Amino acid sequence: MSNQPGSFTAAEPDQPEATPTDAVDPAADAVDPTADGTGRAAFAPGAVVFAPLAVVWLAAMLWSTRAAIDSAAAGVTAISLSAFALPGVISAALVAGAAVALAVTSSLSRRTERATLRFLAAIGTGLLVGLAAAVAVNLTYADNATTNTIAGTTAAAAIIGGGLAGARNVRVVGAITTAALAALVFVVAFSRVRDPLSDLFGAGDTQESVLSAAKWVSRTESLLAGLIAGLVAFAYLTWARRRATRRDPAMPALRWPAYLLAGAGPGLLLLLTEVIIRVGGHGLLELAGALSEADAVAQTSLGTSRIDNGIWVLFVGALTALIAFGRTLGPAPIEDEPEPATDTAA
Repeated sequence: MSNQPGSFTAAEPDQPEATPTDAVDPAADAVDPTADGTGRAAFAPGAVVFAPLAVVWLAAMLWSTRAAIDSAAAGVTAISLSAFALPGVISAALVAGAAVALAVTSSLSRRTERATLRFLAAIGTGLLVGLAAAVAVNLTYADNATTNTIAGTTAAAAIIGGGLAGARNVRVVGAITTAALAALVFVVAFSRVRDPLSDLFGAGDTQESVLSAAKWVSRTESLLAGLIAGLVAFAYLTWARRRATRRDPAMPALRWPAYLLAGAGPGLLLLLTEVIIRVGGHGLLELAGALSEADAVAQTSLGTSRIDNGIWVLFVGALTALIAFGRTLGPAPIEDEPEPATDTAA
């Protein structure tokens, strides 16, 4: 009722004015893509299964390297074999450190939301894996010039792998670790068919034909390894997404950059392996290259081949994962066009 002149009404209480603090923050209700339905940090599904597999793979690489070194007839041969086997040991240590750290931090994420604590736990787990591997090398390998180098670089790789597991989006790290392990296993299995493929690609009696065939075999291996890495990374993220959706239907889906990074991750780990070898195993590579001119050429060629392989796996894996993700996207919804207004008779 409005106030008329001459009338008396009780004063109405003033309404409080809206303040900036009363405004709704759209970011406050946003769901963290790295959190599960409980609001805690997300965990990497299957980490407790893949961690033992990665440790077994690291143990297998250490055992095969030790067997090759012990079977060497002379110290010179042992040095060459150590330099040749070092990349496989370092890549296995990277994956093992990351996989075990993921298993530990995934269990820890159910109890705490502190990212710093999870990162420290990941570093500590990688350190324990590295120390265990280094002790195993020192206790089981013959005491020669290569033992300390293999032990030290293996420990460093495991610590770095543990640090990678402390990243915020653990599902992507889990996909990278799983895909990298699959690619490493494939490379070892592929070595069984190198000779038949060399003959298939025209390796003959001339050195030129042998080098050309070896180049094509290496390209085939890198292409297939990247394809496997990309498919495994995509499959892991898809599986992780389904598990998260069952827990919380409102969980937002990972976007294409996550799949791109997961597919490229195994190639990045291979390139990181090369960096660790060049830094930690520099002395061993120099010692192996100084044995003869042929050994120097071989070490240079192997280093170049490893870099090329990492680059191929990186790009092929990223492209494969991205294409696989794109095929899951449906067509964009078509909005109905408004019907034109029609003139009606008055």
